[in-house]
Amino acid sequence: MASPKTVKEVQRLTGRLAALSRFHAELNYPRIEKLALALIFSARRLRPYFQSHIIHVRTDHPLRQVLHKPEIAGRLIKWAVELSEFDIRYQSRGPIKSQFLADFIAELTVPSEEDHTKQWTLYVDGSSNHGGCGAGIRLEAEDEFILEHSIHLAFKASNNQSEYEALLAGLRLCLNLQILAITVYCDSLLVVQQVNDLFQVKDALLSKYLLLVKKLSTKFAKFEIEHIPREQNQRTDILSKLGSTQSKLSTLQQFTITSPTVTLTNVLSVTQAKDWRDEFIHYLQTGDIPEGVENNKKFRRQASSFTIFNGTLYRRGYTRPLLKCLSNSEAEIALAETHEGICGTHTGTRSLASKVLQAGFFWPTLKHDNQQKIRSCNNCQRHAPLIHIPAEQLHHSDISWPFNQWDLDILGPFPMASGQVKFLIVGIDYFSKWVEAQPLAKITSQQMISFVWKNIICHFGIPEHIITDNGRQFADQKFQSFLQNLKIKQHFASVEHPQTNGLAETANKVILHALKKKIDDAKGLWAELIPEVLWGYNTTLQTSTKETPFRLVYGSEAMIPVKISQSSFRTQLGNQEEARRAELDTIEEVRDIATLRQRVAQQAIARQYNKAVKSRSFMQGDLVLHKTKLLGNRPHMESSQQTGMVHTEYQKYSAKEHTS
Repeated sequence: MASPKTVKEVQRLTGRLAALSRFHAELNYPRIEKLALALIFSARRLRPYFQSHIIHVRTDHPLRQVLHKPEIAGRLIKWAVELSEFDIRYQSRGPIKSQFLADFIAELTVPSEEDHTKQWTLYVDGSSNHGGCGAGIRLEAEDEFILEHSIHLAFKASNNQSEYEALLAGLRLCLNLQILAITVYCDSLLVVQQVNDLFQVKDALLSKYLLLVKKLSTKFAKFEIEHIPREQNQRTDILSKLGSTQSKLSTLQQFTITSPTVTLTNVLSVTQAKDWRDEFIHYLQTGDIPEGVENNKKFRRQASSFTIFNGTLYRRGYTRPLLKCLSNSEAEIALAETHEGICGTHTGTRSLASKVLQAGFFWPTLKHDNQQKIRSCNNCQRHAPLIHIPAEQLHHSDISWPFNQWDLDILGPFPMASGQVKFLIVGIDYFSKWVEAQPLAKITSQQMISFVWKNIICHFGIPEHIITDNGRQFADQKFQSFLQNLKIKQHFASVEHPQTNGLAETANKVILHALKKKIDDAKGLWAELIPEVLWGYNTTLQTSTKETPFRLVYGSEAMIPVKISQSSFRTQLGNQEEARRAELDTIEEVRDIATLRQRVAQQAIARQYNKAVKSRSFMQGDLVLHKTKLLGNRPHMESSQQTGMVHTEYQKYSAKEHTS
């Protein structure tokens, strides 16, 4: 050996000498230490396998007892610590039987060229039931050699998936045995026809199985697959169900497939939530403004209110000297505990925020999170008081001509009067406020038709619109057909918004109060007093038009008893024909002025009403809380008493986790 001449050669020589001395030292190790060193070398060389699998070490020497002794020292304790990270199980090595070697040689002998030309037959079958899933493979050669495999699927699979797993396992077995010509028999018509491209594959998982089968089938010189009845595939069916019987000249093997050959990949998007405290902590610790801050001056001003104490960020507050800053997840827990915990009473937004601050906690979106918490609380939404604030601006009717639109409503029941009448139907014109009424014994659709025909159409002509409530007599098919034949449009006032029938309600109230004051104790005379009440109402000045309904209808004021008894100026005129003609010529102007006055009154009412409006609308996809309650008895609306009318209210439901 030549002497080293350079530094690198000296280093190389030194390394060789060290390795040689170490090798000679290892030769002098005791036998048990040599075994431990061999295990150490194996663990270092095959580290990935040792980390991912259970390692079984078969030896007749007490290797486990030596490495687990607490009193060992030196290199043994070093090796024991190094091996402790692996799952190593020590087993005693049994006697080696000669039959094992014979089976090993028989199974792994490379086949000759004649074996490649043999025609093999493969029977496959899959099974899936409540007890588990399995597959069976039966491989037959021309010389009656039979190889059988029983496979247990350690995962849940469908019948079709089990059939494909059996077919793939059989094809892999044939490829491992270097078989080139094969005919496959399967009792699943679906799988056979899909492989033969006769059936369409619609399932995404089965399409992946089919692609894998196609790929493996191209590696055979001859590949055929045919369908056979289940009766001709009983042996494979037994294997798929882990049968225990064996046939002659067969080799039965059982093994387990732990995971499916093909799986659908689910891509999950994982994002890390940003903590708002990190920027302030970074600035307070380093003095550097973090990246992404848009307004540096504003950030410095906000950071001056924060401080770090014992590694925790605090904010200087007014309710407490120091408020502990919470992350988003911690804030949710604090809100839930304060709002609905043991000490929580489902308070409102301001009370909840005040309670959190008094407890000594803070985060930037405290007020907004409180509002969202209350809006998403199931109990707060369900048991909240009903909202009576109007959600939309006031909508009014625009009527500029007499008797174009009428409103119908029913009063009663009253005490029985002559003719056995106990109900009163009232109709009012939207423009002139003229009222028509008629006592009735029954309120049927036929009675409604008679009233509209005699009291409205025959007196004032055919109207364009009639507004009613949802009573059965107004919703009856006969009444609706009567209006449709005359081209009259019927509109229903909804139960939720009875204000659409408010004009008739107001007239009803006036008539009802007048009757109470007139009849006093003689309640059976109410029907006889109806004409007097109507006469008084139609000759009274209305606030919205500043005119009486009588003048807007007939063009002049009515002659009432007080004018005759007190000799008014009108009664003293001898010839009233010219005055009457003048009133008829100017009636159109009077009606136009009344229309303008009515619109001015509507605008004034709308301005006052709209001051209290809090806009509340529904969008498609919003959750809606459905509250239902029975209306109380309303003595002037018969339909409420007889039909048990239900009042339904809808208000927006902002719950995120409740969908019903």
